[in-house]
Amino acid sequence: MLDLAQFDAAGAQLDAFLARLRLAAHDIGFFYLTGHGIDPDLLRQVQAVARRFFTLPDVDKLALAMIHSPHFRGYNRAASERTRGQPDWREQFDLGAERAALPHDATQPAWNRLQGPNIWPAALPEMQPLLTRWQQEMTKMALRLLRAFAESLSLASGAFDPLYGEKPNEHVKLIRYPGRKEGESRQGVGPHKDSGFLSFLLQDDNKGLQVEIAPGKWIDVEPKAGTLVVNIGELIELATNGYLRATVHRLVSPPAGHERLSIAFFLGAQLDAVVPIYPLPPALSIEAPGAVSDPDNPLLRDVGWNYLKGRLRSHHDVAERYYASLRWP
Repeated sequence: MLDLAQFDAAGAQLDAFLARLRLAAHDIGFFYLTGHGIDPDLLRQVQAVARRFFTLPDVDKLALAMIHSPHFRGYNRAASERTRGQPDWREQFDLGAERAALPHDATQPAWNRLQGPNIWPAALPEMQPLLTRWQQEMTKMALRLLRAFAESLSLASGAFDPLYGEKPNEHVKLIRYPGRKEGESRQGVGPHKDSGFLSFLLQDDNKGLQVEIAPGKWIDVEPKAGTLVVNIGELIELATNGYLRATVHRLVSPPAGHERLSIAFFLGAQLDAVVPIYPLPPALSIEAPGAVSDPDNPLLRDVGWNYLKGRLRSHHDVAERYYASLRWP
């Protein structure tokens, strides 16, 4: 449990916070965040509008199906995605930063298609301004936390700032996990790592999120009111040569008669950024085991390709539409 408000402290109190932040991200890769500064009433409103979205008639939700968006925005039914070859039993609605579409002809990198406008439900006109406000506040808070990470690694506070510029990759996912009957698959989402820098999760009061802290050893991430769950993504693991840990996690579906609502925010770098491996002081670098992924693989260090590869892998039903036109480096 880490209190981001302590990043405003000084002296021994600040040093203690940075040490705890570094160790949490190095040892486990997951932690609870308090003192994040996001208005609790805004968090409740975001959860409420997400619940209203998932109660819309199927015809309204399917009108927003992701297959209609060239930018991988919109709605997916449960079991539309697969993780490790098995269907994920969650329905979800994906949003990104509201920006003009980039050209994505044969002369442009295929990941240009990840930038573009969202699609919104006409039946919930309050959804766009509310989620846009939350997204903007989450981005500011996440960038602040990233500066705390830089200081905890004895880097300059703004060491990661050039990767973000004015167009960080902001991804919001509203997720509903329906209850599953005895004998049915309980894979809400299968074991995976997140691909970006930092991920934040707003949970409701239903359990299900689990983290693999050692091979085959899973622990529950119990819901805690007022907190955001933070986890490390693959890009920051690569950038620190494995010192910060991108941890495998999964979601176990609730039993029949229950459902779980999760709202995820993913912070990533600009699409055209290339993430370097940052030099750590000797005391830390000696404890950096190397990233699990190959840090010399351009599909991982080149941010745009990394994000697009992840979206195509996750959204197999959408991917068929694009594979033929993609020219991988």
